[in-house]
Amino acid sequence: MLRRTKIVATLGPASDDKETLCDMINAGLDVARLNFSHGDAADHIRRADLLRSAAESCGREVGIMGDLQGPKIRIRRFKEHSVSLVDGERFFLDSTLDLMDGDQDGVGVALDSLHEDVSPGDILLLNDGMITLEIVSIDGTRIHTTVINGGILSDHKGINLKGGGLSAPALTEIDKQNIRLAAEMNLDFLAVSFVRNGEDVEEARRLLKEAGGNGLIVAKVERVEAVENINSIIEASDVIMVARGDLGVEIGYAELIGIQKKLIRKTRKAHKIVITATQMMESMIQNPIPTRAEVSDVSNAVIDGTDAVMLSGETAMGAYPAGTIAAMAEVCVGAEKFPQPISQTSHRMQDHFGLVDEAIAMATMYTANHMSVKAIIALTESGSTTRWMSRIRSDIPIYAFTPYVSTSRRVAMYRGVYPVQFEIDGENPRSLYRDIVDTLLANKLVEEGDFALLTKGELNGVSGSTNSMSVIKITSSS
Repeated sequence: MLRRTKIVATLGPASDDKETLCDMINAGLDVARLNFSHGDAADHIRRADLLRSAAESCGREVGIMGDLQGPKIRIRRFKEHSVSLVDGERFFLDSTLDLMDGDQDGVGVALDSLHEDVSPGDILLLNDGMITLEIVSIDGTRIHTTVINGGILSDHKGINLKGGGLSAPALTEIDKQNIRLAAEMNLDFLAVSFVRNGEDVEEARRLLKEAGGNGLIVAKVERVEAVENINSIIEASDVIMVARGDLGVEIGYAELIGIQKKLIRKTRKAHKIVITATQMMESMIQNPIPTRAEVSDVSNAVIDGTDAVMLSGETAMGAYPAGTIAAMAEVCVGAEKFPQPISQTSHRMQDHFGLVDEAIAMATMYTANHMSVKAIIALTESGSTTRWMSRIRSDIPIYAFTPYVSTSRRVAMYRGVYPVQFEIDGENPRSLYRDIVDTLLANKLVEEGDFALLTKGELNGVSGSTNSMSVIKITSSS
């Protein structure tokens, strides 16, 4: 059984050699993530080059996603690098405090407008919610708080406002530099952190295009404001990432899974791609097998229809990078055997299709789910036809036959879609069909006598021109 759910994994020190990367690719890696929050341009370029070399050695096309660090709001530094906060004690935050002058009484903060964004009674959550402060009063730039839940607080820990509302823009100057870097590296995906609305996504797309890049834009939903503005964010994006770390801190963990399910459902309904991320198999940073809770978490996202599940520290700095991917792949396949709750027959039966390739894609999936078909083949320039197809639940593999490496790497993210490098000969239809069947048989994707569906367009080299569907029977040329 082919695994339909794709795996995104973060590169880092644990995966900094070609042999490990090959093991990760063979274990099931589909898209590699470069975290721009760590390392410099040289690190990212080196890792991307190494990944592409490893993928070529493995005979695979693996996408690469650059992930912008965004305006992660952090405290500054302590004189002794950390303090122990005790419940009931006072503690202040002040954006004008010198960089390294933090002590037991208070610490600097890297957001000049923080004092303008908060009010007495608000709750600040530090270190991913491990430490809770309640604001008592505000005196100029100094925010006086009472420690509700204390603990060890060290340099550079993050700050969230419970319920959201911090005014930091989504793109920092460092992010804008990294957008230019992503364009130079020809990355397949660009993830934008802490988006607030569709305008943030559109700005990132504009900057990437101006820099010469053409990667798909991933909007990371990790703010309360993003959940409130999700319709405009989905419309402006190509991919949505449910980034559950900061999102869980801001909205509260009790609400998180309900929001996750809603985001997956809304994104798929809008015919966009969705990734579920953060702490999916975090115990495998140190352990060779996942916990039962992690298995349940991954399975739940798969059953809900996520296109991809993502690994962060597990593969960037964990002891078992390839083993974690293999474990996640096994869990995905197990979950995909579970009966799907969405009817294949009635999906979008009342919709009006605005695009020809969309209509062909829907007709193809309806036919596939009502015939004994072993494969769907889409001759595609941009991959858009396979994206439409992948929005419908089916266990029939969709093969994106494309001459473009960039398209192969993009569709690597799409649920149930598998890229096949193929030179499309639009001048000779008879030869074209023979070449397609020979490629399918050579790669053991079908067997003699199987039926398959083929979609293609009349205008070779024109994106979005898919306008026909054929039923073909697989017969060898010998």
